[in-house]
Amino acid sequence: MATADRFRAAVDSRDLTALDDLFTEDVRLYSPVKFSPFEGRPMVLGLFGVLMRTFEDFRYIGHFDGTAETCADGTEAPSVVLLFRATVNGKQIHGIDLLHLDHEERIKEFTVMVRPQSAVHTLGEVVLAGLVADGLVPAPADH
Repeated sequence: MATADRFRAAVDSRDLTALDDLFTEDVRLYSPVKFSPFEGRPMVLGLFGVLMRTFEDFRYIGHFDGTAETCADGTEAPSVVLLFRATVNGKQIHGIDLLHLDHEERIKEFTVMVRPQSAVHTLGEVVLAGLVADGLVPAPADH
């Protein structure tokens, strides 16, 4: 089964253990709500744990294969675009997951793009709260 198919099956079944096998140790996840990437398998898996609790009615609605430049070093890599729809706190979200694969067909970069802007804002708040609750990031300082 191709990496993208295995990834979709793991997300559909909310199976973090299956996701663990698909990511490189130094995977980088580029989020629509954070400028710098989430780095490393433990952090990315923790983020997926939060996302799986956050998204309501998450479903993939499309799949495109090809190649694209990676963010980290600009080399061209086998890539997959997965289109999705979901709801977060009553906001409808439409987005894509861009997966860059290494030579062993493991996910080395993962970029998420989401629309509309109001959904990005809502998603950012909910995910940050989940990351803080899970001890993956410190609570933001009150200003």
